[in-house]
Amino acid sequence: MAEFLLLFISISSFLFQSVHSNVPSGGMNWWCNQTPYPEPCKYFMTHNPNYVPKHKSDFKKMAIELALERAIRAEGNTKTLGPKCRNEREKSAWADCMKLYQNTILQLNKTIDPNTKCTDFDAQTWLSTALTNIETCRTGFVELGVSDFVLPLMSNNVSKLICNTLALGNNETTHETTNYYKNGFPRWVPPGDRRLLQSSSVRPNIVVAQDGSGNVRTIRAALDAAARRSGNGRFVIQVRRGVYRENVEIGNGLRNIMLVGDGMTNTIITGSRSVGGGSTTFNSATVIVTGEGFIARGITFRNTAGPQNNQAVALRSGADLSVFHRCGFEGYQDTLYVHSQRQFYKECYIYGTVDFIFGNAAVVLQNCMIYARRPMNGQSNVVTAQGRSDPNQNTGISIQNSRIMASADLVPVLGSFRTFLGRPWRQYSRTVYIQTYLDSLVNPAGWLEWDGNFALNTLYYGEYRNSGPGSGTGRRVRWRGYRVITSATEAGRFTPANFIAGRSWLPATGVPFTAGL
Repeated sequence: MAEFLLLFISISSFLFQSVHSNVPSGGMNWWCNQTPYPEPCKYFMTHNPNYVPKHKSDFKKMAIELALERAIRAEGNTKTLGPKCRNEREKSAWADCMKLYQNTILQLNKTIDPNTKCTDFDAQTWLSTALTNIETCRTGFVELGVSDFVLPLMSNNVSKLICNTLALGNNETTHETTNYYKNGFPRWVPPGDRRLLQSSSVRPNIVVAQDGSGNVRTIRAALDAAARRSGNGRFVIQVRRGVYRENVEIGNGLRNIMLVGDGMTNTIITGSRSVGGGSTTFNSATVIVTGEGFIARGITFRNTAGPQNNQAVALRSGADLSVFHRCGFEGYQDTLYVHSQRQFYKECYIYGTVDFIFGNAAVVLQNCMIYARRPMNGQSNVVTAQGRSDPNQNTGISIQNSRIMASADLVPVLGSFRTFLGRPWRQYSRTVYIQTYLDSLVNPAGWLEWDGNFALNTLYYGEYRNSGPGSGTGRRVRWRGYRVITSATEAGRFTPANFIAGRSWLPATGVPFTAGL
């Protein structure tokens, strides 16, 4: 916590720095009135009316520092509530919130750290993540049915203060410059990583093998070794063929980890946590990744809890600038949790039933095979449930040049179950399908309501030049937020070049690739 104490000093010095010239009439109240939630802004910032920022950039920094200060206080308050938890479910949701508040503090801190060299796009990404964390904290109590006691004691203004900071940023979805790429890769992918991803063989730092032929027998042991390395350079873990029954977490302190398997059919990491079994969705994942710069190739992530146990995540990623290449994701409800940050999936296979690609990352899935499985009787399949809760978050799910198909167990009973492209988990849910093959399993309406009219006017759902028997738009929903995209410029906002400040890898199969459409 030493870095947070130092940050308190900088917050105090900034918040009480006197500015006497070029101040808008109305002082701090005027600035606060430019935000979506002016009242908490005024309450916390106007205790000394003589200290008012000159420029929007100054006010934005103050707003972020205020959100950080309140988040630190909220985290401290949340910590004291642990002993008040009445049962294991409350304790489980509370434990998630502790992690999520700590990560929120990390994101806010990073946004204003002068050593980070944070771009406007970085700031909007990290602030989006900070807000998503607070939403996720609340969700855990609700889904476990224990929102009546501890959750109200955690009430604070952190979400509103973060929304204010997002409103002061740049929410454009076009972020690239003409020199952003080098040799077909985004510049944030170092030259060494480009070689790793292009190479058919990788020299590992450590080898995991269940039969003892490697350095260690478990992925956890390999990650423990990675944690002991000096520096944050790329650390490659080769995971040889086998079924690894482990719940793995690659946390914020483990940056630039690369997991390389022997192919998605050969290297499998599997677990069975679920909401039905007492976990939160957030903590049910077989593999959890938040360490920046994570890369996985040739691995399947699986959750075997089954459809009867409701939400059961195979992989949750909140790792900024993370890449999954030729990986598999197998589950039923909530298979792939693209929780937050910027993510890219290339040539992956994803299986599930209800909301099986969900979360609030800025994510592009390209050249992926997406399979709806047979759900429980009475259920409908829904491919996506995107969780954007604020109009200024730069998040969404973009599915490009992919295929939406029925899995082998669904094909014989296809007429008994409906399958939809997505439904709005949060108010500003945003999902697009671009140049994707939609097979006959896709319901003619295309999209499904979450709860009555919720979010139908504020969501953004788009389809652009898709193909296949399920791609016809003549009978699609008539919601205000849904559109058939006809403009290449509009569709281009959701390509890797623009949406995630990233780009697809040059496919080893030689499939033609473009950063745009």
